[in-house]
Amino acid sequence: MNIELMRCKIHRATVTEADLNYEGSISLDPKLIKAAGLFVHEKVDILNCNNGARFTTYVIEGKKGQVCLNGAAARLVQKGDLVIIVAYASMPIEKAKGYKPEVVFVDAKNRPREKRLEKHSKTSQY
Repeated sequence: MNIELMRCKIHRATVTEADLNYEGSISLDPKLIKAAGLFVHEKVDILNCNNGARFTTYVIEGKKGQVCLNGAAARLVQKGDLVIIVAYASMPIEKAKGYKPEVVFVDAKNRPREKRLEKHSKTSQY
């Protein structure tokens, strides 16, 4: 039996744009895509830290520093919102027991500042 686990995430990226008239997706800086280990067209969940919205879309390559929600998803964010971008993987339960996802932390301009394995702690700096 397989279960789904978080594979990677980009933590607290700042939304730079919301384009209602685009077909759909999230446009991300190519450096963020690479740092997180995401794939273009990969399914991701977006978690909006400002309003609690959670929705699914897919990744496309954007411009430097860009985190733009496109299409219908643009209604769920505003420029300046902080979002968490999460990708998942399916794996056997035995492999999942020792699996550690990677997390990319970004600065206010969406530049990767730290990449590390997910840690579980009782306190958070946020």
